[in-house]
Amino acid sequence: MTLNLAGLEVLIGAAVSLKTNARADARLHRAARILVVDGEAHVRAMIGATLESQGYQVQTTSNGSKAIEMVEENDFDLVLTEIVIQDGNGIALMERIRGQQPQLPVVMVTAIHDISVAIDSMHRGAYDYVLKPFERERLLGTVQRALEYRQTLQENHSYQQNLEMAVRARTELLRQAMEDIETSYDITLEALGDALDLKDSETEGHSKRVTAYTIALARAMSVASTEIKVIARGAFLHDIGKMALSDEILRKPGPLTAEEQTAMRRHCANGYDMLRKIPFLREVAEIVFTHQEHYDGGGYPSGLRGSEIPIGARIFAIADALDAITSERPYRKARSFEKARKEIQRCSGTQFDPAVVEVFLKVPIEVWQELRTQIGEQSKRLSTFDIVNRPILKEK
Repeated sequence: MTLNLAGLEVLIGAAVSLKTNARADARLHRAARILVVDGEAHVRAMIGATLESQGYQVQTTSNGSKAIEMVEENDFDLVLTEIVIQDGNGIALMERIRGQQPQLPVVMVTAIHDISVAIDSMHRGAYDYVLKPFERERLLGTVQRALEYRQTLQENHSYQQNLEMAVRARTELLRQAMEDIETSYDITLEALGDALDLKDSETEGHSKRVTAYTIALARAMSVASTEIKVIARGAFLHDIGKMALSDEILRKPGPLTAEEQTAMRRHCANGYDMLRKIPFLREVAEIVFTHQEHYDGGGYPSGLRGSEIPIGARIFAIADALDAITSERPYRKARSFEKARKEIQRCSGTQFDPAVVEVFLKVPIEVWQELRTQIGEQSKRLSTFDIVNRPILKEK
């Protein structure tokens, strides 16, 4: 699947165009709504008349508590408030408004001719201040700049929202693309497994069965789902190194010679060498390399023991033994799950990790029998990806 990175440019370009066109579109919007807060009625009336003459919609009040109610109930574009107001303080009112609506500018109107008071109000969040008595042009100019400032804030906020939406949308597309790629990888891996089944017909279906058993046991041990995927792939590909073996060794009906046994034991390293070069299979390669190690150090190829063996390989070892014991071989008949269970228990602490065996023994035999039946029924249409992600057992 090809990732369409050009789509991201289109999405971001659309968001950027909102900022470019917003200023022109604003002219079509409603007239700006302004709230005037002042304790003197004639001042409120004068400011209101001045602003309304310019087409602004104006509401007025004399006290802070009423102003808060009006701000919460109406969509104002600007607030002008005297520093000294009834039942409160204009700066406190400004701070409360800014706390509730950060994009709503507040201009302080004051008769206090002390520049420190004006500067302090701006430090606290006021957009600007106007001294009384004020000139008409000074008032209108301040209002106009404050409204342009609000418009800029809104444009930037809208731009940011659209950009975030574009990034989220693209992130989702990338996530889906990565899932598709992962699915393609798993299909490829299954093709390798099918090729091995064709080469070694005596163990046909073994890879899928042992993968299902491994997943079930890993889940019973509360292994993280991300790690289960790695373990499952390791289980499915554990014998991939046998692709390098000759048919004479792989299909020999009788015992192997010492030389042939040495060649057979190389399949762990062969599989490791095949998989380790593929970045997403490096952890899987470790499981493939160690899947014949024994808990007591008696396995191969490295004679690892205990926790030196990856947990995925320790889980797999039991699943592999379970399937080997309960499957037909040219040199022996299949044995029951009960006998397989007893054999695995007998080898606890030598071939198998006792902690994994303990969990295995708690899983009812019926679970393993049902899994084998399901894998047999679905073998021709069940992929590795399906095995890893679907519930192991069908709903009863």
